[in-house]
Amino acid sequence: MTGVALLSFLERRLDNMVFRFGLAASRAEARQLIRHRHFLINGRKVDVPSYLTGPGDQVSVREKSREKAVFKRAVETSERRGVPTWLEFDAEKLIGRIIKLPERSDITVPINERLVVELYSK
Repeated sequence: MTGVALLSFLERRLDNMVFRFGLAASRAEARQLIRHRHFLINGRKVDVPSYLTGPGDQVSVREKSREKAVFKRAVETSERRGVPTWLEFDAEKLIGRIIKLPERSDITVPINERLVVELYSK
């Protein structure tokens, strides 16, 4: 199940979590927001987009950053976009929580992971 494990790791990256919570319009924007230190993981500042989150981790927007226009816009659009079932998000407090590890059925990206593993195993 190497391919499923790879997809699970990619889904759990902090830049992807910020995107999935609806706090950024794209993963590139999420990476920039993380680099500018707008997020906390379990109350600690993190500025590494590849930070690997896990079950029980809490991703929140820093208190000073909550008044920025990008996050006000994100609150308006997050309800429309929705959050995956393995995550929960409180739009009022700008806090997201990872409930469980994503399973293959939770990952909606149209990709054949078997082909990726086959390519890199050569």
